[in-house]
Amino acid sequence: MLTRLTSRVASAPRTVLGAAVVLLTLCGIYGLGAADQMLAGGFEDPHAESSHARQILDEELDRGGANIVVKIDGPEGVDISHSPEAEAVAADVVTRLTASGHIQDPVLTLWNDPGLAGELLSRDKTSTLVVAGVRGGDELAPGRAADLAETIRGDRDGFHIAVGGEALMFSQVNDQTSKDLLVAEAIAIPISFLLLVIVFGGVVAAALPVLIGGSAILGTLALLRIVAGLADVSIFALNLTTAMGLALAIDYTLLIITRYREEVDAGLDRRAAVLRTMDTAGRTVLFSGITVGLSLAALGIFPMYFLRSFAYAGVGVVIVAVAAALILTPALLIVLGDRIDALDVRAWIRRRLGRPEPCVKPVEQSGWYRIATAVLRRAVPVAVIVPAILLLLGAPFLGIKFGFPDERVLPETAEVHAVQKQIDDQFAENSGGTVTALVEGDVTDAALGDYASSLSRVDAVGAVSTPAGIFADGRPVAPGDPADRIGDRAVVTISSTVAPLSDLGRAQIDELRDVATPADARVSFTGMAALNNDVVDSLYKYVPWVLGVIAIATYVLLFLFTGSVLLPLKALVLNILSLSATFGAMVWIFQDGHLGAFGTTPTGYLVATMPVLMFCIAFGLSMDYEVFLLGRIREEWLKSDRDHAANDRAVAVGIARTGRVVTAAALLMSIVFAGIAASEVSFMRMFGVGLALAVLMDASFIRMLVVPAFMRLMGVGNWWAPKPLRALHERIGLTEE
Repeated sequence: MLTRLTSRVASAPRTVLGAAVVLLTLCGIYGLGAADQMLAGGFEDPHAESSHARQILDEELDRGGANIVVKIDGPEGVDISHSPEAEAVAADVVTRLTASGHIQDPVLTLWNDPGLAGELLSRDKTSTLVVAGVRGGDELAPGRAADLAETIRGDRDGFHIAVGGEALMFSQVNDQTSKDLLVAEAIAIPISFLLLVIVFGGVVAAALPVLIGGSAILGTLALLRIVAGLADVSIFALNLTTAMGLALAIDYTLLIITRYREEVDAGLDRRAAVLRTMDTAGRTVLFSGITVGLSLAALGIFPMYFLRSFAYAGVGVVIVAVAAALILTPALLIVLGDRIDALDVRAWIRRRLGRPEPCVKPVEQSGWYRIATAVLRRAVPVAVIVPAILLLLGAPFLGIKFGFPDERVLPETAEVHAVQKQIDDQFAENSGGTVTALVEGDVTDAALGDYASSLSRVDAVGAVSTPAGIFADGRPVAPGDPADRIGDRAVVTISSTVAPLSDLGRAQIDELRDVATPADARVSFTGMAALNNDVVDSLYKYVPWVLGVIAIATYVLLFLFTGSVLLPLKALVLNILSLSATFGAMVWIFQDGHLGAFGTTPTGYLVATMPVLMFCIAFGLSMDYEVFLLGRIREEWLKSDRDHAANDRAVAVGIARTGRVVTAAALLMSIVFAGIAASEVSFMRMFGVGLALAVLMDASFIRMLVVPAFMRLMGVGNWWAPKPLRALHERIGLTEE
């Protein structure tokens, strides 16, 4: 198939390139509007109890939208609760909020809800809060909150007004992500290009990965805009599109051009070299793309659209990158001909230094061959010591904790982060920790009162507000709001004195859920603490399925590629070993706060969706390098007499032929991810740092040390398979022969 495709491309390369330019131009024009249709949320499970309550409250009862919190600070020493001027400022804020038409009832203020003084009045009584829900869900609420903040924040009549809350947090995360994407591109593309010039030896050759990467990005943006019109897509998918588009383009073109030059040096003419390259390295690229794509497609199993979005982006960018590498690269090589080596920087440097032109050396004289043979001679200590080091580095992973993103994902200078920090320090009860319970069923006021009384006895609960009354410490303290009962549904609001995402907050929501509910009633809790617990529970539920799908798919594909039943198992074990060390580092840095948490605010947990996302991406990229290496090792093995010595030589030659490619690709890919690490959003910084570390660790410790050591110890057993499976592989296997 690849031979026929390449032959057709080679017969009309300029026509292929012209059509590609037209198609990619259209994709670019259409895809530029993709970001406008993407959302900033998607971290919650839509099937969870908390999501059910939130949806009913928001869509049917016009309650429970993402909140906006307005903080009003008065002059020093002024008791806001007795200040007519403060009351007037708060009333003006309420008027501005409600005039927008985007605010849900009720709007909580100290003067309308004196029973909530612990939540709305600071301990020193110099600050107060106005809290309201914003209509529109993930799609519209963040933008509406940002518009409202512009009209509200500032100084008025001696009072300072600042704005925070969940809705504004997602808006600021969205804006920051868009800015960070430009920064990442500004860092990754120029540095990658300079290194590509060094690696490829020429400006023209170095431009090919950039062209292929740009094609992958433009094509994927168009695909994402189509998907965004049909389903919810996270704005963060753009980061993966840019990073993976450039990274895969570098990987694939580096492998193809390196093999192409090797075939030219072996005496083939340019056209024959292209055909031979695509029949060997091209097959590796195709198989690698399938492997990476399946790892990312597994994210589609999760119900959270944040994770599903990365499945859309990942599969899309892999498809476009592979297509571009297999179609555009051979077309460019045919059109460029000898000019692929034009503007050779290394040749210019050699001339300036008076050094001779390099000659083609036998593979046995290369540095990578010597490294490989050194590892093979010391296979036992390498196979013991390196995994032991990786396991030690991964030890912190045993203490991993998961949580929901809050304002701390933004830098401390961000308004929403600063406002919430002040609230945490100055107020007795946490407005962000409010828990809402939706009671569905024919429940009398007496039964609802008894239930609220029991809820108010739970540790660290402030007041419990219901249509039947407001309760504290098991006693009624004020009349309730009849508007909190709508038909056969009642809204119960529970204030808390603990941070919702702390260990105490997680324990408190479990205690609240354990309280006996009224007979014949369904009670659903929502709020940050409930959402957090439900997200973590959902991940634990789906992760085994995701890991199982990835493991089975990878094993089957590697069997089809190698014909061995042991090499796929070895690849799975070593990948997990490498990734455990990476995740240990992420826990140690970003959860526990070592190394200054790399400039972020440590929260004592990792954003729940990020580790599984990083695992799927890093696993796919690790298999990318595994395929590069195994493809060349197997090619040498098939040409040998297939004894133990031949196995060792195949491993050494395979590493010698691909070591430079894998190392250079890993270095370049790590730079791409380092661009994401410049993000001001903490979990995206962790994403960039983690993937850069995973790629470098895999390409060095695993591919160049542990893989050859294990393959030496396994000997000819590397290629073993039961007779029926060997026969199956001969019929349907994917080979590079």
